[in-house]
Amino acid sequence: MKLSVIYDSRTGNTEQAAEWIAEGMNQVHGAEARTFAIQSVDEDFVRESRGIVIGSPSYCALMTPELHAWMLGSAMKLNMAGKLGGGFATEQYTHGGGDLVVQSILVNELVIGMLCYSGGGEYGEPYIHVGPVAVNSNKEAHNGMEHYKDLFMLYGRRFAGKAAELFG
Repeated sequence: MKLSVIYDSRTGNTEQAAEWIAEGMNQVHGAEARTFAIQSVDEDFVRESRGIVIGSPSYCALMTPELHAWMLGSAMKLNMAGKLGGGFATEQYTHGGGDLVVQSILVNELVIGMLCYSGGGEYGEPYIHVGPVAVNSNKEAHNGMEHYKDLFMLYGRRFAGKAAELFG
């Protein structure tokens, strides 16, 4: 079962988070996950994917304008309706709006016709209700991406497990 993680990244942090999600997905039997920057999406692979997770750095508490344009344009041509969708974000400050970024991604996925994933309370702690968010160390020296690796990998495993349950 193919799964895609698509992202926009400015400093490499969102790209790193995407890689961790795919790494977690690939730990699920039968999953084949790949990551793509919005500038280099393998459209055939995405069309064949059963689940797609989309990520962005927080840009004024929203997804980047480039990702939003991609979702309104290119994504609409990739037959994403009916697929499992998810979102994730990175931010430079603890309260930088990452959860709002994830919500904006999920809303766009709903408009496209995707089924939006939430682990909710099904798996217990750590709860990842709408999607994982990481705070990088660009502005907060006490924070850093390395603190979030396990969370993003766990999200990837949970997402792939749900996709396998839904789509076999």
